[in-house]
Amino acid sequence: MFNVTTKSIEWGEDTLTLETGKVARQADGSVVATLGETRVMANVTFAKEPKPGQDFFPLTVHYQEKYYAAGKVPGGFFKREARPTEKETLTARLIDRPIRPLFVPGFKHEVLVMCTVLSHDLVNDPDIVAMIAASAALTISGVPFMGPIAGCRVGYVDGEYILNPEVEDMQGLRNNPEQRLDLVVAGTKDAVMMVESEAYELSEEEMLGAVTFAHEQIQPVLDLIIDLAEDAAKEPFDFQPPDYSALFEAVKAAGEDKMKAAYAITDKQERQAAVAAAKEAIRAALSEEQLEDANLGSALKKLESIVLRSAVVKDGKRIDGRALDQVRPIVCENGLLPRTHGSALFTRGETQALVVTTLGTGDDEQFIDALHGNFKSNFMLHYNFPPYSVGEVGRVGGPGRREIGHGKLAWRALQAVLPASTDFPYTLRLVSEITESNGSSSMASVCGGSLSMMDAGVPLKSAVAGVAMGLVLEEDGSYAVLTDILGDEDHLGDMDFKVAGTEEGITSLQMDIKVAGITPEIMKKALAQAKEGRMHILGEMNKALSGAADFSVHAPRIETMQVPTDKIREVIGSGGKVIREIVEVSGAKVDINDDGIIKIASPNGEAIQKAYDMIHSIVAEPEEGKVYKGKVVKIVDFGAFVNFFGKRDGLVHVSQIENRRLNHPSDVLKEGQEVWVKLLGFDDRGKVRLSMKIVDQETGEEIAPEKKEEAAD
Repeated sequence: MFNVTTKSIEWGEDTLTLETGKVARQADGSVVATLGETRVMANVTFAKEPKPGQDFFPLTVHYQEKYYAAGKVPGGFFKREARPTEKETLTARLIDRPIRPLFVPGFKHEVLVMCTVLSHDLVNDPDIVAMIAASAALTISGVPFMGPIAGCRVGYVDGEYILNPEVEDMQGLRNNPEQRLDLVVAGTKDAVMMVESEAYELSEEEMLGAVTFAHEQIQPVLDLIIDLAEDAAKEPFDFQPPDYSALFEAVKAAGEDKMKAAYAITDKQERQAAVAAAKEAIRAALSEEQLEDANLGSALKKLESIVLRSAVVKDGKRIDGRALDQVRPIVCENGLLPRTHGSALFTRGETQALVVTTLGTGDDEQFIDALHGNFKSNFMLHYNFPPYSVGEVGRVGGPGRREIGHGKLAWRALQAVLPASTDFPYTLRLVSEITESNGSSSMASVCGGSLSMMDAGVPLKSAVAGVAMGLVLEEDGSYAVLTDILGDEDHLGDMDFKVAGTEEGITSLQMDIKVAGITPEIMKKALAQAKEGRMHILGEMNKALSGAADFSVHAPRIETMQVPTDKIREVIGSGGKVIREIVEVSGAKVDINDDGIIKIASPNGEAIQKAYDMIHSIVAEPEEGKVYKGKVVKIVDFGAFVNFFGKRDGLVHVSQIENRRLNHPSDVLKEGQEVWVKLLGFDDRGKVRLSMKIVDQETGEEIAPEKKEEAAD
């Protein structure tokens, strides 16, 4: 009934297996990939005819994590998987980016790639397994795909690169000083196609070494996919790229000069208007038959690309007149918004980000329900890209894949310099509002985010800046690397290479390639040129930083204290009674974790101190020989009981009340009276012994020995 093909290799410390022919047999390509006990199913289908008039490639990639894969029931009210999580969205992008450039040019049939996590061993991250499964499914499906690709994850410990480190090792790198890198690389046999990373101030040489290491490690996986395809691949789909050379020559003849003149305009909106006018002029010069040709859009785009690329590579001339390695003018402003905790406006050319920092408490941490477990995050970065930022109208809704991806890139770049939560016990939320965009708004978010947090008084280890690099690679091998690319240079170029970091090293690297990969030589040049750009931007940012910023008066103050774990129950009380009383009486927010770390938060310092004192009185032990202020709670024939330390009571014997004989303690004391007492010690049964007569009841100071003698006389 089944015609199953299975291939396996030993890869790293586990076995990687690819299987096809048993499930999803009606899909054009279906592969189940298994690494350890993590298993992902990838299914590929594609339309056999393009939609009429469609001038783009409609590729859709979905990645789904099923909670049953880890033996879990989804959280929430409906108890079923709903909208994609951030991890699912980012992984879908991770798979999309390296495969998209490898479809045959001109192929505009709809393609759907669906990856479903079926089993998760909590050791091997399913994102890498999904990428391999998707590549294998595409390779055997018959779709015109010039793959395969493969991917892997790289860690870095003690100068050694680690292949596919465990999920736990990559969780919360900021709190793991040994791990300095979380890098994902995808590539073909000959070249790297995609890089995504979170790093801790690695040098350019260390990052390049990690990418090279990854490319070497994926080679046996590529061989495995090819081996599977040799036994199980379907017949290639009969597709011939459309020949529109005659149409292109007509377009070129009608408007090349107009297009060159349009791209000589430096202002973005004026240039876009001129390009649109050039296209209209070209259409006016074409015949009815040429206007109805489905490849007209491709011909126009090809003309734009040739005009821009030839000027860059041959003449070293960019759209806005800059040198290849020149960064656009930068303006940095801090403290724009009076009631926010921190704010900054970062402007680079026609790209602008307004980034706002909010400081919260433990209650504000983000709860994340993931396959490998539930955890909290105290750092969030939300990126918004409204239509007005590019002068357009459009629907405004929730964050899309682009917003989530750009926000995560900026998050990765900044979180490497955050202080430890034990040193700075705040929840941090950054919001980047992109108010203008013409190239690399994600890197503007990095720069603005760094400035905004410093404005809020966050003690960052260092300022972070980011820059986007571009590439124009011609067929003859000549190329140009561009610093701080414009939107058009990104759109019509061959690479989007984003590098963020401090003066000491790289904190995030993201690369997308639109051609069949780049050489180590090009990547090395791009990294070196990016470092120069980053240092320039950091210099401009430093001009806006005039010493440490004052902590916002509107931000909560947080104090931390450590209590013994066996005292946690006493602080919380039965049903939370004690901790609720502390919050109500003090007016501060109190949060306690299982390790006995208590965070007390309030904009009012007095409220924090009051809560601190109340907690301290519960968990601390009274010190022998110390003077305390107490209240008489009960009078008996032989003395008085005084509440002097939280809920702790002690006995003041009648002989310790005054330096004279008393008939009864009630001669000088009454219940509710406040008195000063000194802790003499504890008797054999652990009972507290207190004294009043050796403490000045007016001042609370202990009476000197000579004064005691005088009083006795």
